[in-house]
Amino acid sequence: MTQPPSQFTDEAQTVQFARVGRPAEPDVPEPAPRHGRKRIFLAGGITAAVLVAVGGSAAYGYAGEVPRGTTVLGVELGAKSEADAATALRAGLSGQAERLSAALPVRLGERVVEIDPADVGLAVDVDATVAAAAASGGGPFSRIFGSRQVAPVVTVDAAKAEEVLRGALGKDAQAMKMPAVTFSGTTPKAVHPKPGKGIDAEKSAQALRDGWLGIHPVPVPLVEVHPATSAEQVDKLVADLARPAVAAPVTVTTERGTVTVPPAAIAKSLVLTADKTGRINPRVDEKKLRAALAGPLGTVEVAAKDATMALKAGKPTVVPGVDGHRLDTGKLSTDLLAVLPKADGRTVAGTMTTAKPKVTAEAVAKLGVKEKVSTFTTQFSGGLSSARSQNIVLVSKEAKGAFVMPGATFSLNTHTGERSYPQGYKDAPTIVGGKLVPGAGGGVSQFVTTLFNATYYAGLEDVEHKPHSYYFSRYPAVIESTIYPPHLDFRFRNNTPYGVLIDTSYTSSSITVSIWSTKIYDSVKTEWGPRRNVTQPQTKYLEPGPDCLETSGLPGFSQDAWRIFRKDGKETKREKFSWTYQAEPRFICAKPPA
Repeated sequence: MTQPPSQFTDEAQTVQFARVGRPAEPDVPEPAPRHGRKRIFLAGGITAAVLVAVGGSAAYGYAGEVPRGTTVLGVELGAKSEADAATALRAGLSGQAERLSAALPVRLGERVVEIDPADVGLAVDVDATVAAAAASGGGPFSRIFGSRQVAPVVTVDAAKAEEVLRGALGKDAQAMKMPAVTFSGTTPKAVHPKPGKGIDAEKSAQALRDGWLGIHPVPVPLVEVHPATSAEQVDKLVADLARPAVAAPVTVTTERGTVTVPPAAIAKSLVLTADKTGRINPRVDEKKLRAALAGPLGTVEVAAKDATMALKAGKPTVVPGVDGHRLDTGKLSTDLLAVLPKADGRTVAGTMTTAKPKVTAEAVAKLGVKEKVSTFTTQFSGGLSSARSQNIVLVSKEAKGAFVMPGATFSLNTHTGERSYPQGYKDAPTIVGGKLVPGAGGGVSQFVTTLFNATYYAGLEDVEHKPHSYYFSRYPAVIESTIYPPHLDFRFRNNTPYGVLIDTSYTSSSITVSIWSTKIYDSVKTEWGPRRNVTQPQTKYLEPGPDCLETSGLPGFSQDAWRIFRKDGKETKREKFSWTYQAEPRFICAKPPA
């Protein structure tokens, strides 16, 4: 151990020299020559001087927490405290921002791609790097005289790196064939897995850490990737779960009655597919289960009714919603998994819940349905005894009281459902293939035209309508609409912040539609352009019979119409509608003349 310099004079050891060629006389020590003493003291002085220098340099070398001569990425950190070194390193890195953010070439198999370091979380951990630099010094001499370059501590987001590299792998990737159990009807089928070629998250992250600031491109290894579920496990899943699951129905008991879950519904809702790692976690999909049980659930469930608005004594009145009853299919989906592997005891206790209306009375009351904003009437002939008139009245009753929330789109086909004989509609003339033929619901187009005009003059947004192929004088030209489900519908959007209530009424010769809401515009009116490109009807002969309907023929023409909005005394908007009517032939139910 090196002693402090002060001890060299006070506690110097005795040094003895033996005279060469003469016996030693141990009892009488011979004084050393004067020049010998001088050498002794000179040697001691040199040693002391060296040790003093060493001690002073040691203090110099240990100044600060980071050894002198230490650099990281060219940034001098030596002789600094760790806090000062961290500040210096951050400043130095900011000066190298362009280098550190430059695209990084990466070799993936046979391809070289470039990735953004920020996309994979590549960064220098300043605090960890400074700590490593502070611990990098060796002995005192190395701390005094040495210089060292300390590698930075690099961090990377392994999950992001895997995602980016997997996407960049492109055609060099070989996807794993994922295991699964599928159903053909109620027959389970095993899908065995196969390995693929891809990215190992940890190995890829390490390669990026090691190579980011080194030699490019960075080689990232491709590895064989195996799904987490083996072929043997798939076969066991078929034997233990899939096959017994569809061997018999499951009975669900509730306080409102029982529901039978048939094997077909089980097969449709039992999910035995793998996640991205290839692991199969059996589950019953609630949405698929509910869809498969749409019929059976009707015996125990009652749908909630939303609050709405209705006219009572000629005034808009809020109609409160009504609670419903609903089977908790979320809980049932979980409970089914416990009984599906069983051959016996396939009964589950179902839980009924209260289904609350989505729209409350309080919400409806705030929607501003307070006044009639538009009304439109069209005339029909034949009285209420004709099939056509009865169809018009029937569809008007189905649409009466429809309530449209702000932002919602109303579809007449969706609202009324199928319009056919079972619903009470009768045969009346309809246009099919350019000629009039009897069809269920003939005449409904007159109601559609009336409803279209009511929403049109209320200023509501037109979403879908189609004028007739031929012009009928009972309708306003261009501003009218036909309907033919499922190909043609009438739809409008409530593009106001207020609720919209549809009201209908009829007489023996007319149909009226009124829209109740809050009035936005001073007026909505129509301006028509002149008719142009007028064409005359041709005469056509049809095979005589009960389905043949004669017509007198109508001219065809093109015409434009503008919907004009006025508010606060000014025109605020105008919309153009255009249509071309074909000339309706003069149909004669007879054989052509010779």
